[in-house]
Amino acid sequence: MSAKTSNSTRRGPEGWLRAHLAGHRALLFGAVAVGLIDAPLLIAQAWLLALIINAVAIDGQGLDAVMPWLWCLLGVFAARVLTGILRDGLAFEGAARIKHRLREALFEHCIALGPDWARGARSGTVSHLLADAIEAMDRYYRDYLPQTMLAAVLPIVLLLVIFPNDWVSGLILLITAPLVPFFMVLIGKGTEALNQRQWRRLARLSAHFFDAIEGLTTLKLFGASRRELDAVAAMSEGYRRETLAVLRLAFVSSLILEFLTTLGIAMVAVYIGFRLYYGEMAFWPGLFVLLLAPEFYRPLRDMGAQYHARMEAIGAAEGLIEVFARQRPEDTASRAAGEAISRPERIECRDLAFAYADGAPVFSGVDLALRRGRRIALVGPSGAGKTTLAHLLLGFLRPQAGAIRVDGVDLASLPRSVWLQQVAWVPQRPTLFHGTLADNIRLGCADVDDAAVARAARQANADAFIEALPDGYETVIGDRGQGLSGGQIQRIALARAFLKDAALVVLDEPSASLDPASEAAITDAVARLAADRMLLIIAHRLDTVREADEILLLADGAIAERGRHDALMAADGRYARLWSLYRADDAFSGVRS
Repeated sequence: MSAKTSNSTRRGPEGWLRAHLAGHRALLFGAVAVGLIDAPLLIAQAWLLALIINAVAIDGQGLDAVMPWLWCLLGVFAARVLTGILRDGLAFEGAARIKHRLREALFEHCIALGPDWARGARSGTVSHLLADAIEAMDRYYRDYLPQTMLAAVLPIVLLLVIFPNDWVSGLILLITAPLVPFFMVLIGKGTEALNQRQWRRLARLSAHFFDAIEGLTTLKLFGASRRELDAVAAMSEGYRRETLAVLRLAFVSSLILEFLTTLGIAMVAVYIGFRLYYGEMAFWPGLFVLLLAPEFYRPLRDMGAQYHARMEAIGAAEGLIEVFARQRPEDTASRAAGEAISRPERIECRDLAFAYADGAPVFSGVDLALRRGRRIALVGPSGAGKTTLAHLLLGFLRPQAGAIRVDGVDLASLPRSVWLQQVAWVPQRPTLFHGTLADNIRLGCADVDDAAVARAARQANADAFIEALPDGYETVIGDRGQGLSGGQIQRIALARAFLKDAALVVLDEPSASLDPASEAAITDAVARLAADRMLLIIAHRLDTVREADEILLLADGAIAERGRHDALMAADGRYARLWSLYRADDAFSGVRS
C-alpha cells in the first residue's frame, strides 16, 4: 500500500475515497465545469420565460412579437440538454476509470499478499469486495462529488442575479439555504453507522452463500442442505431489515429536505405576491425571481438526494481499507540482483526460523540445500511446517531469522517477479480454470506455441488422454477441472511445470489419492522433471520419497532426521516408525479394498 493510501486511511473512509481521485480529477472537474455552464443558461431560460409571459399576459403582445424570444428559449433548452449529457458523460467516465483502477489495485494487492493470506480469506468476501463494494462507489464519484461542488457555486451565482432584482427574496434564500446542509449532516451521523452495519452484513451474507454453493455436495450428502437454507434465509432477513432501516432514514431525510426547500420557495412566492398586489414591484422582475427560486435550491436538493450514495460508499470502503491495510511482504529487492540470476544452480537455507503473526513458532534452525538434478523430500506430521517451508522457498513468505541464498544471492534481495519466473509449484489440489486444456497448460507462458504445449503434455504423460478427447487440446473444461479425473488434473499441473521450465519445482504430494495407473504415470513424469531441475517434494505418502536424494523429517519445530531412505530405516528412528505406521495403514486400506 502506498504512503498516500496509508495517510488517507488514517483520515478515515472518506479521506481514502478522495485519495483515489488522483489522476482522474480532470474528468470530474470537467463535469463540474460543464455543470457551471448551466448557470448562465438557467438564468437566460428564466429571463426569457419571464419576458415572454410578461409580453403576452401583461403587455398583450401577439405570438408573432414574441416568436424570436421563443426560438431563443428553444435554443437555451437544447443547450441545457447538451450540457447535461456532456456533464453526465464526463462524470461517468471519471467514475468508471476510478473503479477500474481500484479493482486493479485490489487484485494486485491480494496477489502481493500471497497464498497464505488467500487461504485465510473467504472467497465470497473477496469477490464481494471486488464486485459489489467497488461498484457501490460509482454514485459517490459520478454523482455525489460533482454535485457537492456544484452546490457550493451555483446558488451563489443565482444570488448575484436575484439580489439586484429583489434583495428581500435574496435574503430569504440566503438565510434558508444553510438549513439544507445542516440537516444533511445531522441525519448523516445516524445514517453512517447504519450503512456500515448494512455493508458488513452483506459481506457476511455473500461469503456465507459462496461457501454454501461450494460445499453443496457435502451439504446434500450429510442432509444439512435444509439447515443451511434456513441459515441463509435468516441472514437474508437480517440484511433486509438493515436495508429497510437505511432506506427509511433516507426517505425521511429526503422528506425533510423537500419540506425545507418548499418552505423557502413558498416564503419567496408569498412575499413577491404581496408586493405585486400592492403595486410595489413590476410583474417581470417578480416572475423572474420566482422562477429562479426553485433553481436556487435544486443543487442543494440534488446534493441531499445523493448524500445516501456517500454513506453507501463509506460503508463499502471499510472492507477495502481493511484489506489494503494488510502489510505486504517487505520488499527489499534489487533489480541488479535479479538480473544476476539467470538459471539458479543451488539454493541454500541456513538457520531458518518462522512464526506466524499470532506469534506461534513453526520451526527454527532449519538448514537445507537444493542443487540442480537432486530431489529433496520433506516428510513429517501434519502441522510440522512442510508447506510453510515450501512457501518460504517460493518467496510467498519471509523468514524471521536465517537466510535463503540463491547461487549466493539473498532471496530477499531478488524482486518477487524475477524469482517467480524461476519457480513452479504443483499443489496437492491444482487449480484449473474454465477454458481449453491448452490455455490451462500455458497458464504461466501465454506466448508459447501449440508445439511447446504438446511437448510439455507429452513429458507429463498427459498427451494420451488429451489426444483421445474429441477436441484434443482445444477441449473446454469447467472451473477446477470439471470433467477431468484427479490424475488427469495432476498431469495438467505437471505439464505447466514442464512448460515453464523453472529452476525450482515444488511438488505437494503429486500422487495423493490416485489410482495405480495414474500414480505410475505421475511418478514417471516426476522423475523426468527432476532430471535438470531442483526438486522439493512434500510427501504424505512415504513410498513416493524412497528414491529421493535426501529426506528431511520435519517435526517439533526442527529437522529431526535427514538422509536417504535406506539409511534412515537402518537408524530405526522416527522416520522408521513413521514408515511402519504408513505401511500398516496402507495394508489396512488394502484389506478394506
